[in-house]
Formats: sequence, C-alpha cells, structure tokens
Amino acid sequence: MTQLKVIPGGPLHGTARVAGDKSLSHRALMLGALSDGVSHVRGLLPGGDCLATLGCMRALGIEIEVRSDGFSRSEAAEAVTTSLDVTIHGRGLRGLQAPTAPLDCIRAGTAMRLLTGILAGQPFDSILTGDPQLLRRPMRRVVEPLRAMGADITDTDGRAPLTIHGRTLHGGEHRLAVASAQVKSAILLAGLFADGPVTVHQPGPSRDHTERMLKAQIANRKLADQRISGSAGLPTTHPALIVDGLTVTLNSSAIDHLHPLNMTIPGDISSAAFPLVAAVLVPGSEITLTGVNVNPTRTGLLDVLAAMGAEIVWVNEGEQGGEPVADLVVRSARLRGTEIGGDTVVRMIDEFPILAVAATQAEGRTVVRDAAELRVKETDRVAVVVEELRKLGATIEPLPDGFIIEGPTPLHGAAVDSHGDHRLGMALAVAGLAAEGETVIGHAECIADSFPGFVDVMAQLGGGFHHGDTENTKF
Repeated sequence: MTQLKVIPGGPLHGTARVAGDKSLSHRALMLGALSDGVSHVRGLLPGGDCLATLGCMRALGIEIEVRSDGFSRSEAAEAVTTSLDVTIHGRGLRGLQAPTAPLDCIRAGTAMRLLTGILAGQPFDSILTGDPQLLRRPMRRVVEPLRAMGADITDTDGRAPLTIHGRTLHGGEHRLAVASAQVKSAILLAGLFADGPVTVHQPGPSRDHTERMLKAQIANRKLADQRISGSAGLPTTHPALIVDGLTVTLNSSAIDHLHPLNMTIPGDISSAAFPLVAAVLVPGSEITLTGVNVNPTRTGLLDVLAAMGAEIVWVNEGEQGGEPVADLVVRSARLRGTEIGGDTVVRMIDEFPILAVAATQAEGRTVVRDAAELRVKETDRVAVVVEELRKLGATIEPLPDGFIIEGPTPLHGAAVDSHGDHRLGMALAVAGLAAEGETVIGHAECIADSFPGFVDVMAQLGGGFHHGDTENTKF
C-alpha cells in the first residue's frame, strides 16, 4: 500500500498542464484500431485505466507503438510519464482478431462497457474480466440494449465477467432510462457492425466524445441524400451519423471505412478539477491550467463553482482534437453553498468527491441530489466520501441520491483512505491542503488510474506532500 502524506503549505501559484483526457484516450485507442491506416495520437493519458484499454487492443491483434520521453516503449506498463504519444496500426472495421485469453480491463469501467459494444458484433468469441473492484460494477445497463440488437452476452448476475459470442447485430431504437455516455457509446460502437441504423434517445445530455470522434473519422456518407422511412422524428436526409438534440443515429451502411486519427488529446477537466479547487480553497492562490478540455457536456463543475462564488476565467479558447479547449485562470475565493441536481449532475458526475471538499469550506448548506449514479462508481462514492470527510471534521450527511454538507467547517488532518478510488484519493489530498495538520491517505497508488502526474503537477503549484517512503517534498 502506498501512502500519501499532505502537509498544508502556502498559496498555490504558477502554470501547469494536467494529464490527457481519459475519456478521449480510451476512445482514441479503440477507434484508431478500427480505422483503415495508421493513427497518430499525442498526449494520450498513461493512467492505469487507459493502459488497460491499450492492453486489450493489443490482445485483439492491434499493433500499438508507445513513445514517452523520446524513447520507444515495448510494453505500455513501462510508461510512467503524464503523456504518451502512440501510433496505432488500424486494421479496419473487420480486422480485429480473436483473443487467446480473457481480456483484462483491470479497473477500467469505460474500457469494459465500450469494448462490450465493439466485441458483440465480431465474428469470434471473447471474455471481458477485471479486478474485483470492476467485477462489482453493474454491466446490465450496457448488456440489455446490446441483447436487443441480437447480441449473445452472458453476464454474472448483471456484472462481469462477460462472455460475448460475437454475431451479426441488428439496428433499432433505444430509449435510455438514464443519460449515460458509456451506454450510448456502447450502442453506437455496436452499431458500426449492425445491419441497419441504430438510434439512441437520451433523457438528458451526456458526454459526446464518441460522436465527435466518429464524425471526424467517417469516410463516406453514401446515403446522405436518400430519404429514410421508419425513423420517426429524424430529418428526411440521413447521413452516417446524425445528432438531433438528445437523439443520435448511426447508420453503418453509409460508412465505407473510418479514417485514421491524427490528434492531440487535450487536458482532462476531471483531472484539472483537483488543482482548480485547491487554488480556490487555499487563500492567496492563483494558478493557470493550460489546454483543458471544456466540452460543454463536461463543464458542470465550472458552472457550479462559479455559482458558489469562485473566480475562474477562460482564456486562449480554441479547439484541439475536435474538442473545445481553454486555459483556466483560477483564484482563491470565498464560497457559498448551493443546490445541485438535474442535468448538471451528468455534466460533473466524476467531480462530486472534489465538489464535496469545496462545499466543506462554503458558507451555508450545499445539497446534491439526482446523483444516485455515484453509488455504483469505483466505490459507493456517496458512502465513502461521507465516511472519509467526516474523519477530517466535515459536517456531511448522506442521501440516497447525494449528500448534504454544512459549511464552512475547519478541517483537521487525519488518517484517511482512498478505498481504491482514484478520484476520492485526489479529493482527500486537496482536503489535506485546506486542513490544519498532517493528512495521510492510504491506498494512494490508485491515483495513477486517471492522473499519474498528480503529485508532479501539484509540485509545480505549491504545498507539501510526502509520498510513500520518499523524503518530504515541498510543492
């Protein structure tokens, strides 16, 4: 077990770049593999989750070259930096090979759910498995719509391991009960191998990274000018991929092949959330985070923090890898409590552990509702956030679909635990910077699942950490 000791320091100052977007890194590896030709992806996140996806794609017969610090790496596990450049030798939509062993997704829920969609339409059988933490997470929400398309998938009481008997899939319409980018993406990726159009109707907005990447890759829309019947509510012309509000349709018969990718992955806003909130909470701080993905389906935390009184300025706005990016200038501020629910929850579902830390220092009550999805993340994030923040002195009560926090409450250092949840581990580290005394975080190695450069990035900005058995490092 790796421990991370946090000692409060002075204000945070300086400029840093956070690790590459995890959602985009997963998708780039998968869609690059399905393209015709060689894809070049810069800034890929070398976190444990993305390396699990890389390993699965290699096991499916895809050659992937990894470069880091100017040196070729024969094995992805050797990568230890915060950014990788990868070359993916795509084999086309029909080029994947049958794996010789179960595909190990380790702790990567995105890898497992999206790969289920891809593998359901292959001409071979496969098994998806992972660590015990991943095997506890629900998979029925993905499996059931795929079964409606004709997929033959055996689950384990609604969870992995998943045994997938590949076969031809059918088109159809799917109405999601909950807005979920992973379920939507699994259906769309399965739709690449379906014999007719697939349409996903969402009850609210969710991340649109899959649609953006596919739009950049689709080579030929042969049916763009043909009328399509039987798809109520859709426009009369039907290109290969169409987004109409909350409805997304993909028609595989309009796709000759996928172009290879040539992109730089922007910084992950879910990783940026941690130094960002640290700067808001530590008095006298001002930092700049460069090249952050500000896709509007992901900026719920920025909106909520602004409503709570935080000062976050967007500069140098542009586009990178088909995604909107900006530099974020963040200053310390006094916060006030707020209420969060509805569509905003989906736009910040990964940021609630760090939002809870911010709320402990806000004036008044902060209430989070409509976030029952937190119960089935890497951990029951409602339960573990409440348990660990209470150890630091927070006044927090759980709700079935969220929590209530009263603030501001002085935090005091304590021994806490990540429970193997990378986002909780980083949130507790930020709480340690706002606390009095030393905070020790157990099982901190999981932070590398999504942000392997977390300690290094914070080192550029200020504070004090003691990592493992190393000597104390002033940030």
